[in-house]
Amino acid sequence: MKTMKKIALASAILGASVAATAASAAEPFVGITWGETSNNIQKSDALNRNLNNPKFDSVINNSGTWGVRAGQQMDQGRYYVTYENVSDTENGLKLRQQNLLGSYDAFLPLGDNGTKLFGGGTAGLVKLEQDSKGYSRDSDVGYAIGAQAGILQEVGKNASLEGGYRYLRTNASTEMSPHGGGKVGSLDLHSSSQFYLGANYKF
Repeated sequence: MKTMKKIALASAILGASVAATAASAAEPFVGITWGETSNNIQKSDALNRNLNNPKFDSVINNSGTWGVRAGQQMDQGRYYVTYENVSDTENGLKLRQQNLLGSYDAFLPLGDNGTKLFGGGTAGLVKLEQDSKGYSRDSDVGYAIGAQAGILQEVGKNASLEGGYRYLRTNASTEMSPHGGGKVGSLDLHSSSQFYLGANYKF
């Protein structure tokens, strides 16, 4: 039930974004992104004690992240929904992070050559999954809120390229339980950051 409530809240946020653009002249667009994600993982005292301070921060550290997005773009800004996926393994520890985010960016044009600075806010859901060797798989869906900024370059009438940075605060949490054993501790995804490149196409 908690997960369903979170999904319903995210849907309401995204629905409000779409409704807000309906009154403005807007063009639909789709895009893809590729970047590098790093996470700030906070571990329980029990986890540090039982597993000798495992290095979960290094599991997803500058790890490749792909994403797809769709939204509406206007002269003054854009609204869009993004899905992203990243997973990585280090020293037998494995984490996977999936983001479903709604974002708004405001544009600041730089001259008449189609170059724009952008900045805005993001809210949505983050799913964190722990699937380390020798441990039962566990996952959790949490909230995410953050901000992003970057630079966008129009390429012709319909296409654009961009580079940006985004920071998210989250509250997703998972547990560590050896196969056939009880819980030995938990870990929280406190924050997540990403540098990325993207390509967009307007219809």
